[in-house]
Amino acid sequence: MTGRAADSIVHTITARIHSGALAHGDLLPAERDLMAEFEVSRTVAREAVRILSSQGLIKAKPRHRPVIRKAGFGAAFDAAGSIVDNLLQQPGGVHNLFDTRIMLEAALVREAALSAGKKDIVNLKTALAANGAAIDDNDQFYQTDQQFHAVLYDIPGNPAYPAIHRAYTTWLAPQWGQMPRLADRNRINFASHTAIMDAILLRDPDAAEAALRSHLADAWDQVRLTFGDI
Repeated sequence: MTGRAADSIVHTITARIHSGALAHGDLLPAERDLMAEFEVSRTVAREAVRILSSQGLIKAKPRHRPVIRKAGFGAAFDAAGSIVDNLLQQPGGVHNLFDTRIMLEAALVREAALSAGKKDIVNLKTALAANGAAIDDNDQFYQTDQQFHAVLYDIPGNPAYPAIHRAYTTWLAPQWGQMPRLADRNRINFASHTAIMDAILLRDPDAAEAALRSHLADAWDQVRLTFGDI
């Protein structure tokens, strides 16, 4: 009965979000207001809030009123985060996720080589220059490494891709954040980024894909040396 009553609240709140009656950034009605409006118990109201949070429609923090989130790809991937975290604990889970990143980025660099515009090229060059300048600063190099790859996800102009990149970055952070960071390794990664950039500038999708795959295969080898098969 609790679940059915909570579902009714979720349905109503979802409809209000989609209609704009509850906008991005608005506060969800207080727990006591939900209880009064829907004539339900505190347990039912809290279950409804939990479901809304799991669906990415609100952002809930302890001791704070939940905030309405605009429906979007970012919210969808955030909602999937707890499920993915569990999958990554399974044998081969991290490797399987990383394989999907390789497949997607291989397609993205081909797309970049074929259709990147002037603004895209400027963004790639800027990101690459920042990456090169950060070789001796391990934390900054890690950030600029992510930013270089992020530009590849921006080029198609599809909002799903940047959201996917943010999801990959978040989901893989427990492993990548613990990787040894050395200037020599940074130089190798920067050289790989440069090779990808050069192929894009030459409008050579095959070379761009080959450089990308070589770069990420090397990155995975480093992960295995650190963590073993995961």
